Amino acid sequence: MIQVNALPDDDRACGWYHTSQPRQAKPAHSGHSRARWAVLGAGYVGLAAARRLAERFPDDEVVLIEAQEVGFGTAGRNAGFAIDLPHDIGAADYIGDLAEANKVWNLNRFGQQQLVAQVERYGIPCELRHSGKYQAAVEPRGLAVLEAYRGGLDRLGAPYEVVSGDDLPDHIGTSFYKEALFTPGTILMQPSALVKGLADNLPANVTLYEHTPVSGVDYGDKITLSHAGGTLTVDQLVLANNAFGQHFGFLKGRFIPLFLYASLTRPLTAEEQSRLGGKDFWGVIPADPGGSTVRRTHDNRILIRNSFSFHPNGVGDRRKLMQFRENHRISFQRRFPMLPDVDFEYTWSGQLAMTRNHQSFFGKLAPNVYAALGCNGLGVTRGTASGVLLADWMAGERNDMVDFLLASPGPNRNPPEPFLSLGVNFSLWNTFRKAGLEA
Repeated sequence: MIQVNALPDDDRACGWYHTSQPRQAKPAHSGHSRARWAVLGAGYVGLAAARRLAERFPDDEVVLIEAQEVGFGTAGRNAGFAIDLPHDIGAADYIGDLAEANKVWNLNRFGQQQLVAQVERYGIPCELRHSGKYQAAVEPRGLAVLEAYRGGLDRLGAPYEVVSGDDLPDHIGTSFYKEALFTPGTILMQPSALVKGLADNLPANVTLYEHTPVSGVDYGDKITLSHAGGTLTVDQLVLANNAFGQHFGFLKGRFIPLFLYASLTRPLTAEEQSRLGGKDFWGVIPADPGGSTVRRTHDNRILIRNSFSFHPNGVGDRRKLMQFRENHRISFQRRFPMLPDVDFEYTWSGQLAMTRNHQSFFGKLAPNVYAALGCNGLGVTRGTASGVLLADWMAGERNDMVDFLLASPGPNRNPPEPFLSLGVNFSLWNTFRKAGLEA
């Protein structure tokens, strides 16, 4: 039996979780039971895979296992962007090979379509809106990125609008940025509310167990998952737990668990909203990768997201929350000097499952073991699409999107410690330093 030596343990202060509608978590698994299918991890990949397997095999029980509580973990801690466009940071124009970029674009839009269909079908109250996004810059380095990306978008034939710094206050209230590219295809939502709603509207043949961290796994003709309250024996296992997948005996040393930090203000008063101006709902991503993601939410709060840390075991360090909250305060003051008395109500961290070559794993790991792991920061769209398509492939279906995912070379192997930590930590420090005012 493989002992799982790292388990999710997120901080308690996620603003998205606390400001979304409360729900009653499903009971933890107990005793000894059997099922044909098990999906490990109830984030975007796991929820999508469990739903699709249940639809494909309506006479079978599909067990979905979550170590924490749905909406509390990684899937509920991102900035709430469901982005459609490809963004290849290794390419000069951020698009790269046109044929591959079109496949990524189609895949991301497929993921969006899956989410929109479920939100509309079940009336999930997650404030999902087709709002587009602004990619904004203030430093010469960031402005050069926007110029290069414009060329890539032209090659791709993707729509965009250039918004000058003089016009940006009418869009987002602040005059901080010098230029932005507005792309209309992005969807914004409240991420914790979204995954809570998806979990509460699963097909009847999906059994969800929450607060059930798996501590051991025995592979064979049947797969036995062990936890503190019992065991679950299944015929087929899907790993949908991102960087934690490497603790289950596969792809060890191929993920880089990064933590990104966010703070959410109290709601703005009516007078503060008037002082800010601009649209009442928007999202900004930074042109520079070390910069700040910023959102104005449906309940008139401001989100600031920046600052990274690296923790090889996938468990964050709560001591960094207050340290990076100060970074958020500086970033907020730069952008919103007209709101000097607005403080943060929540500060939290969320994990990104990154890989060195920005490739995911999709497919079969071993007999009866399948996975879609390593979303590289695109969990909302790419994760949803991958979960659906993995279940389709397991059911015997092939299409262009499945073939594209199967063709991935998978994640590169990381260098050994201490070189990995030294390299990643230096890269993070240098990225944040070079971002300058973009941070």
